[in-house]
Amino acid sequence: MSSPPAYPGIRVSGCWTLGAEGSSNAESLDRLLPPVGAGRSPRKRTTSQCKSEPPLLRTSKRTIYTAGRPPWYNEHGTQSKEAFAIGLGGGSASGKTTVARMIIEALDVPWVVLLSMDSFYKVLTRQQQEQAAHNNFNFDHPDAFDFDLIISTLKKLKQGKSVKVPIYDFTTHSRKKDWKTLYGANVIIFEGIMAFADKTLLELLDMKIFVDTDSDIRLVRRLRRDISERGRDIEGVIKQYNKFVKPAFDQYIQPTMRVADIVVPRGSGNTVAIDLIVQHVHSQLEERELSVRAALASAHQCHPLPRTLSVLKSTPQVRGMHTIIRDRETSRDEFIFYSKRLMRLLIEHALSFLPFQDCMVQTPQGQDYAGKCYAGKQITGVSILRAGETMEPALRAVCKDVRIGTILIQTNQLTGEPELHYLRLPKDISDDHVILMDCTVSTGAAAMMAVRVLLDHDVPEDKIFLLSLLMAEMGVHSVAYAFPRVRIITTAVDKRVNDLFRIIPGIGNFGDRYFGTDAVPDGSDDEEGGSTG
Repeated sequence: MSSPPAYPGIRVSGCWTLGAEGSSNAESLDRLLPPVGAGRSPRKRTTSQCKSEPPLLRTSKRTIYTAGRPPWYNEHGTQSKEAFAIGLGGGSASGKTTVARMIIEALDVPWVVLLSMDSFYKVLTRQQQEQAAHNNFNFDHPDAFDFDLIISTLKKLKQGKSVKVPIYDFTTHSRKKDWKTLYGANVIIFEGIMAFADKTLLELLDMKIFVDTDSDIRLVRRLRRDISERGRDIEGVIKQYNKFVKPAFDQYIQPTMRVADIVVPRGSGNTVAIDLIVQHVHSQLEERELSVRAALASAHQCHPLPRTLSVLKSTPQVRGMHTIIRDRETSRDEFIFYSKRLMRLLIEHALSFLPFQDCMVQTPQGQDYAGKCYAGKQITGVSILRAGETMEPALRAVCKDVRIGTILIQTNQLTGEPELHYLRLPKDISDDHVILMDCTVSTGAAAMMAVRVLLDHDVPEDKIFLLSLLMAEMGVHSVAYAFPRVRIITTAVDKRVNDLFRIIPGIGNFGDRYFGTDAVPDGSDDEEGGSTG
């Protein structure tokens, strides 16, 4: 009988923290364990998580993001290569967690997705709950896992999509109501006891690593974990090990060692093997590097402006406000005042493109009035930091109870490419009409990255509205070519971008002029300093 598919996940390492119950039993096992280095981190509970939190440098006045995610798509807006997936297999308590931690630390790259197979246990029936309470349910059999959900989750992560991962409660043997959102996979690491048990799953893994550890050591580790974390006694743990864990290893796990690309004896103690693994992953990541901005500069620039572009009518009032904010001599107070006026007009103009449907209301005089009402679920604003957040008050002023999300995109000064550093999006954004806000767009590099993030979170392309006070024709073409159903709305379009990708005649660095911060000496546009346009 062929075993159902199994899938790798990841455990975040750390030390087992003893609870009130069973602590004496756990302490008695300490002498049986191999010596642990003094500098090693304590182990924690297995969990799926996303290392999308970037490295930070905090000072007393500011937070500096020191690394970001480079483009994972080409100038067409599509993903060119899938994320690199590493599978970690091996017996229960073999040290997969520690090996995974060491690989992550040695890679030293942000945007690593950690996925735990333990997150995907099936919800038990009442009868199975009773069996589990008496250590009579086999959690080490492939049938214990929801493989359909595991497969779909892994595929979406490899495609760069946002996914929801269940949170499993090992005390009640059930899934919690909340789900954990993972996104941003340049590297995916899976760890699971039967990671290599199915051919289809093997095809999804770019590297397969088997952690081989002596069975006695694995038993001691499992005893310590189950007693300290799950409140179980030694007798129950040993009973479960002999009845389920050891037979599962012999039948399902050990035979998969032959399909592994690398076998790591002694787990975390084998630093030579881990160094080789890290070197290979780095070489794979280098092959996935893309140059988006250079491609945008030379593509589609002679075409007519797209039909999806809408420019606010250039009335004398609108042109007068542009004159004020473009003037280098304008004071900061006046710059802010007239920018806010333009933002309000821009957002009011953008709302006219939302879907409306006929509706009937009754006036105070008791008469029917045939009117219009918004035909969508709700409106969400997403600002591209930092300049985009200046448009949030105008959106809140005209959209009651609007939800707001943020995306931080900055230029890598060495490569010139945009990098995603941080995002915070409201839940269930896929059902909303999304107003994406940035004050200036030159090449369209940052705007494209922000749109790609929204698409990865299942926001339909035709529900995205890109708003900007000022755009260059290059940026308009770049966004429209990659995402032809995104509505682009602005108050003005300038024709030229110089060799440094700055809008000409432009508006200067919007963020610096608005917030009163020090400008870049050459007076670059805002997207070159905060976002990348």
